[in-house]
Amino acid sequence: MPPPAPISPDEATRLSHEVIRRAKFPMLSTVDEAGQPRVRPVSPVRMDGFTIYVANLRSYGKTRELAANPRCELCYLDEHHDQVRITGTAHIEKDAAVLHAIWEGNPLLRRYLGTPENPELIIYRVEPVSVRFMREWALEYTEVPPHPA
Repeated sequence: MPPPAPISPDEATRLSHEVIRRAKFPMLSTVDEAGQPRVRPVSPVRMDGFTIYVANLRSYGKTRELAANPRCELCYLDEHHDQVRITGTAHIEKDAAVLHAIWEGNPLLRRYLGTPENPELIIYRVEPVSVRFMREWALEYTEVPPHPA
């Protein structure tokens, strides 16, 4: 198979957003207290560019892992095997307006958690440090600006 043509940063940004839209459910990687990598699918509840918001419950293992080491990575893989990797830092979202918008925009949160004040609910904001895009069989990543102008 011939190698894919090079991709400009603007094109990589557009293609990355398309992969995120198609893939919907990325894998989140963290590291546990013993240093063991852990990967699991997550359901983003909001996206602002490459900043991804993920709902979580306090009782989940990733809560302890992100408290000890907030560095993480989200990996989206679409049906064409194109992928986007967002390396970042997870922060607990505290902005009341953002939390309200997420709550109002997500019927599943409302159904399963009942109230935004549910003490089990945590919303993580994954702030991107780097974003990489790769087409299937490209065998190398294209760096994408994590905060496009």
